[in-house]
Amino acid sequence: MHTELPAAPRYAVVSFDLDGTLLDTAAEIAEAVNRALDEQHLPRLPAAELTLLIGHGARRLLQDVLARQAATDLQAGEPAQIDTVLAGFERHYAALIGTSSLPYPGAAEALLRLRGAGVRLACVTNKQQLPAQRLLQHHGLLPAFELLIGGDTLAHKKPHASVLQHVAAALQVPLSQVAHVGDSATDVMAARNAGVAAWAVPWGYNGGKPIAHAAPDLLFDSLAAVASHVLGDVAVDPPARPQPG
Repeated sequence: MHTELPAAPRYAVVSFDLDGTLLDTAAEIAEAVNRALDEQHLPRLPAAELTLLIGHGARRLLQDVLARQAATDLQAGEPAQIDTVLAGFERHYAALIGTSSLPYPGAAEALLRLRGAGVRLACVTNKQQLPAQRLLQHHGLLPAFELLIGGDTLAHKKPHASVLQHVAAALQVPLSQVAHVGDSATDVMAARNAGVAAWAVPWGYNGGKPIAHAAPDLLFDSLAAVASHVLGDVAVDPPARPQPG
């Protein structure tokens, strides 16, 4: 009796961004920022405004926050030193991890499907590695990943070409067999710079701009669709390019 074997996955490695792609973490991050501002007697910022600044790592986030404070709040005086505010943020964020963050729909199931089919998974984030590890562990997603790269793991962070190139080298697969999934232009640029497939999801934190403007190779409407595409269950058309004007 002839049994047809399942088709091999289209990609050997799929890399996922963390904040805004797998997990909705904006509320926790915003609250940690505001508690750090409280300690410096600086005004809090709305969570929606802080969400627009997420995606480049904690130091860049706090630099942007303090720049806004200096530009808009004449009562704040001179901005506090970035290292002081950053230390406060890191302390408060450590206490807040897992208190309000949630996986996006289908995250655990998609990762399980991919791993079960032999696809190797990496998580590549600009969040520092230790809080990223704790966050994934809290939500039960850490065991799915063979490799976790944080913003402080390597000499550079996304969108530098070396980050995803490191993933390919560490897992000993050609760049042509790697796809990266993210929610922001930073993720699309990181993939393009490294020479891997640039995929995106339309939710998350892209500075308030539609991710289609970053022109990813493929745009998925769910994490389940990512898994289905990799495993050859469905084909996904490239996203329509935004019209100028």
